[in-house]
Amino acid sequence: MLQKSFLGLLVLFSLLAFRNQIPETRALKIKLSEYGFFEGNLADLKPAERVFPYELNAPLFTDYAHKSRFIFLPTNTKIRFTDTGPLDFPIGTVLIKHFYYPADFRRPTENRRILETRLLIHQENGWKALPYIWNEAQTEATLEVAGGRMDLSWTKNDGTIQNLNYVVPNMNQCKGCHESAQKITPIGPSAQQLNRNMHNGENQLTAWRDADLLEGLPQTNVPKLADYNDTSLPLEKRARAYLDGNCAHCHNPNGPGSTSGLFLSATETDPARIGVLKAPIAAGKGAGNLQFSILPGKPESSILFYRMKSTDPGIMMPELGRKMVDQEGLELIRAWIHDMKTAP
Repeated sequence: MLQKSFLGLLVLFSLLAFRNQIPETRALKIKLSEYGFFEGNLADLKPAERVFPYELNAPLFTDYAHKSRFIFLPTNTKIRFTDTGPLDFPIGTVLIKHFYYPADFRRPTENRRILETRLLIHQENGWKALPYIWNEAQTEATLEVAGGRMDLSWTKNDGTIQNLNYVVPNMNQCKGCHESAQKITPIGPSAQQLNRNMHNGENQLTAWRDADLLEGLPQTNVPKLADYNDTSLPLEKRARAYLDGNCAHCHNPNGPGSTSGLFLSATETDPARIGVLKAPIAAGKGAGNLQFSILPGKPESSILFYRMKSTDPGIMMPELGRKMVDQEGLELIRAWIHDMKTAP
C-alpha cells in the first residue's frame, strides 16, 4: 500500500510539472467531466463540439472489454494524412478511449458499466497518457495516476458467468504499449486502421476529409488492414491483421520488442522476421523449450501460439493489457499456422 501511494505521489508531481505545458483550453483536469468532451449525462458519451467518434479495423484485445473511441480536435485545426504510422494530429488533439462491459454480452447495448477512460493528450513536447476511473454510479471518472483494480462479472454469449479482476494501468505503464523510438505515440488511429466503412456505409477517412477534418487523403491506394472478425476474408489477411493490431505496436523496428527480431506488422514480407522458422533470440521460460516462433503446420510447436495461450506473466504475450486469453484470436492464429505448409 505504501509503495502504491508513493508511486501515485511521484506520478502526480510529474503531472503537476507539465500541467502548464498542455494547451490552456485542455489543461490537466482531475475529473473527466471538466474537459467538456461530452454533453448531458456523462455516461451517455454524447460527443460535444469538435469531438468525433471513430472505429478501427483490427482493435487490440483487452480482456473482452468493449471500447468506445473519440477524437477531440482543437478549433481551426485538421489531421494530416500519413500512409504509415499514426496520422499526424495537431497539437491539442486528445484521443479518448472508454473501456466498458455489458452485463450480458448477448445484449451488448444494454446495462453497460464503464470502467475507465484513457486520454492521450498531444502537447508541444509529445503525447501524455492519463487514466481516469469511473465511479459505481457512472456519473464521473477521476484521474488515477497510479491506476487501479476492480472486480466485475458478466454473462457470456453461452450464458455462463465470467469473473475478472480488471486492472487499470498506471500512467507510466502506458509506455509499455505506446512507446515508439523512446516516445509515447498513438497506436490505433493510423490510415490502415481507420480506412473502413462506418455503419452508414460511408468510408471513415473520406467522411473526415469531406467534413474538413482531414487533409492530404489520396484518391487511391490508401492502406487498409483487414477486419480480422470478418470470416469472409482470406485467413492469411485476417491473421496478419490480428497480429498487427495486437502485437506490432511492440514488435516493430522502433518498438520495445525490437530486440526480439520479430516484426509483426501486416506490411512485413520477410517470413523470418514474421517468425517463420525463426529461432528465439533468448531461450528459456518464455520460449517454452520450443525451437521456432512459427513452425509451419504445427501451432502447438510454435512459440507465438504458446505465448498467446498463456496467462503466466513470465510467458504471455502481449505482456500488458490482458489477464485472459483471447480464445477467438488464438483460434485464428492456430488455424493460420496449421494451414501454413510453407513459408508465406
